[in-house]
Amino acid sequence: MQTTLFETTDTQDQPTRTARPYSIPVYRIVLVREGGCKTSQPQLRSSDDAATIFRQYLAGVDREHFVVAMLDQNNKLIGINTVSIGSLSASVVAPREVFKPAILSNAASLICCHNHPSGAFEPSEADREVTKRLVAAGKLLSIPVIDHIVLGDGTTEYFSFADHGELP
Repeated sequence: MQTTLFETTDTQDQPTRTARPYSIPVYRIVLVREGGCKTSQPQLRSSDDAATIFRQYLAGVDREHFVVAMLDQNNKLIGINTVSIGSLSASVVAPREVFKPAILSNAASLICCHNHPSGAFEPSEADREVTKRLVAAGKLLSIPVIDHIVLGDGTTEYFSFADHGELP
């Protein structure tokens, strides 16, 4: 049996049947603002500035959250998006979910952050692997990941991949 785009015929010269019409979905993509997070400094000049914003945004959470801050070309915050909420010790992070808000908000770059509710702020091997994947995806999309920050629980300590020279 031979198949073309719109009709199906049989090699024994049976009558031609036209396929039923298919309705193609039409989508409108929008970025929805869900609220705000007050800050005295909308332009990030250091990992410490970013960690302060993220710490404020994640205050009081009891599970691991992976969030991104979208920045314009002057490192001014466009917005923050929670990419995933995980368990006490893990969070699933897919590059397409990380970059979706960056693309929709026309971000020039982004900073990733996640918290460790256990209190430890040192990155795990899984954190390092995720960072490598996200940096590679950012290069492909021309939206660089300029840092990945790991926050401990209730502390002012954090780990910055950029400050430690660990951004690939």
